[in-house]
This record gives sequence, C-alpha cells and structure tokens, in this order.
Amino acid sequence: MGSEISQRDLRQRSKEIMDAVERGDGFTVTRDGRPIGELIPLRHRRRFVPRAEFVAAGAHAPAVDPDRVRADLDTALDWDLDDPYAR
Repeated sequence: MGSEISQRDLRQRSKEIMDAVERGDGFTVTRDGRPIGELIPLRHRRRFVPRAEFVAAGAHAPAVDPDRVRADLDTALDWDLDDPYAR
C-alpha cells in the first residue's frame, strides 16, 4: 500500500488525494494513528476481448449438447408461469 494519510488530511485535501488515486496511487487512511481503511484505484476491466483470445479460451471447453441443455432447463424451470398482465 502507498502512503498513509490521516482522516483529517483526507477531508482537507480530498481533491488532491482523489486525483492521486485516479493516477493509480493508493493510501492507507488512519484515525488517531491507527489504520482504518485503504483508498485504492479500481481495477479497470477490459470490455473488448480479441476474437483469437475468445476462441482460444473456448478451445478446451466441453461440447454442448442442446437437447441435454433443454432437458435440464425443462427439469429446472416452470414454463407455465402466470402472466402478470393476464389478470
């Protein structure tokens, strides 16, 4: 973890500290000299996966039997649900 900051510093310098977090810095927040929490940047998740990577990830996946999937769904789900708009 990065620098320690007091709760008071966080309150007084919040913009400066949040800008640092946005740049990737992390902080341990203290109260009365003892750690009470961590302020860390969020991990950014990729939204796009290249096609080759997607295909490679599924290369070792088991084959899907659509009839078996349907049978499992029929067993698990009640397809005759009430229509809330039919009332």
